Amino acid sequence: MKTLKNKLALVICVLTAVGVSSCYEKFDPESYAPSVTIGGFTASNEIAQPNLVAHFPFDGDYVEAVSKTAGVNTGTTFANGLKGQAMKGAQKGYILFEPTAAILGLKSFTMTYWVNSQSTTAAGGIIGLVGLSQKNGFWGNIETFFENGGTNTDGIFKAHIQNGKADTWVTKEGIVNLYNSWTHIALSYDATSSTFNVYVNGSKTATSTVAKFGELKWNNPGKMVFGTVQFQTTPSLTSESKGEPWASYLTGLLDEVRIYNVALKDSEVDALVKLESRGK
Repeated sequence: MKTLKNKLALVICVLTAVGVSSCYEKFDPESYAPSVTIGGFTASNEIAQPNLVAHFPFDGDYVEAVSKTAGVNTGTTFANGLKGQAMKGAQKGYILFEPTAAILGLKSFTMTYWVNSQSTTAAGGIIGLVGLSQKNGFWGNIETFFENGGTNTDGIFKAHIQNGKADTWVTKEGIVNLYNSWTHIALSYDATSSTFNVYVNGSKTATSTVAKFGELKWNNPGKMVFGTVQFQTTPSLTSESKGEPWASYLTGLLDEVRIYNVALKDSEVDALVKLESRGK
């Protein structure tokens, strides 16, 4: 009798232990780990969130995340990106996007993106990246591209900005190890000070002030283009050129294109790079 009682007690204990343990989820140490905080932010989408007017994550589609409208693809595909998927460019490949009212109304701006590009020494004189076309100008209202830097590893970033009938160039030369690896580019313009900044991988590398450039006013803007410059599309986005032999296409990767309606602070650009590089 005593043995039977002991066995019953043991069974009750086991059942009680199973019942109690089933009330709790398995302990996951990662769920208790503190969030990564950089510059006061835990995710890239938190940075200047009210000022983000366009975001192209290229995560398996061409939808712009703020307006929920899609671009039109010609010849590009998707591949593993720095964060999720990325646009994979190709010869004669590019994406066109009808700019939103927020983009057309920019007075100041910051444009950021990750790019993993082949060398311009193999591709030609320049490789087009991201731009806002100008229907009657040789260069776009915003035209950004890499230019031949003389070696297979180093390159030059250039940006053309049109402001009404005035225009200017912003250049960063001697970017080392630019090709065949991920590089973050940020271009900002502050209308109050008429100052442009170029950031490479989160560090400010070039600054230029254009006297009295003031608030931006695009000149006859057309579509945005990703993966080449405005005159390399078919048909050309501008009446001033039908294509140039020295201009080429991004056959590498483009990821996380963002446009803000303000010039981001240095600390914000730094935080954006660090968070996106961690997949945040």
